[in-house]
Amino acid sequence: MKKLLFTLLSGLIGLNSFAQPDLPITSIFADDIAQGEKLIEAYFTPMAESFGAGLNSGWYNTAKPHSLGGFDLTFTLNTVIIPNSAKKFNIVDAGGTTFTSAETETEASTIFGSSEVTPMTYNMEGDLAIGQGDFEMPGGFKTPAIPLPMIQAGIGLIKNTAIDIRYMPMLNVGDNINVNLFGVGVKHDLLQWIPGIGDAIPMSLSLQGGYTSLNSELKLEIDNALQKVSLKTKATTINLVASRKLLMMTGYIGLGYNSATTTFATDANFDLGGIQFDEKIEVAFESNKNLRTNIGLRLNMTVVTIQADYTFAEYPTATLGLGVSLR
Repeated sequence: MKKLLFTLLSGLIGLNSFAQPDLPITSIFADDIAQGEKLIEAYFTPMAESFGAGLNSGWYNTAKPHSLGGFDLTFTLNTVIIPNSAKKFNIVDAGGTTFTSAETETEASTIFGSSEVTPMTYNMEGDLAIGQGDFEMPGGFKTPAIPLPMIQAGIGLIKNTAIDIRYMPMLNVGDNINVNLFGVGVKHDLLQWIPGIGDAIPMSLSLQGGYTSLNSELKLEIDNALQKVSLKTKATTINLVASRKLLMMTGYIGLGYNSATTTFATDANFDLGGIQFDEKIEVAFESNKNLRTNIGLRLNMTVVTIQADYTFAEYPTATLGLGVSLR
């Protein structure tokens, strides 16, 4: 990950040093930097969207909220399946006329695509310099799926309402990657507001919403100096959930709406190949919005619960969970 990110950024931005190395890059090729950010966005977008899909999953395993004071503690693993459409991007759409490739190369790999690099050309044009520079767009990891583990706790409040908190403390993954997660969700019973219906229908129906924020920091060693890059994903979901309990089994289904945004940023005075930026680079990826359908099953063994469900969406997600629950 660190090598790919450095290669991509230095390839897109470092080549500008061919023109006027004594002048700040931000004042010479501002338009080129903006186009380069679009290329970065195209490469990383599948990772941002898969994070969003994973963060919006695993919020519920029943439509019935806890009674007052009831609680649960659940460990879930949301595994996002990467679709083939997310493994390549169109070079012309992302690079415009500034970053091009051979006529035979119309697509390049995203971070989840093929490991093959794509030969690229940076066409430099401006008031102070005109030229070209060749570089290679890095390949991907050939990633079929992304697992996102998390711990979630819920407690029952008044009026058949429950609140859920999900959390993962700052974890060190290796020496140079840090990740943390926080989210809050609410589930509210709807049938209680329909007189005579709630007790007559042998099922539960609730409205559920959740918000999750994922922060990841990477330290890149460039020219023997550590520099920080961050990815921040904010995901929101709202769902209509129905469930039916029969003996030890609870079947549930949900219909919902997802949205997620991701921001890619570097520190101020970020240096690549001897070029220093006075201000930090920040790319806000376009918000990913889509509908989702979810179906699952929960096994209740006294206070222990086991859940499994599948979400049908642009990025399908399979969820497994193990927890304890007291109503």
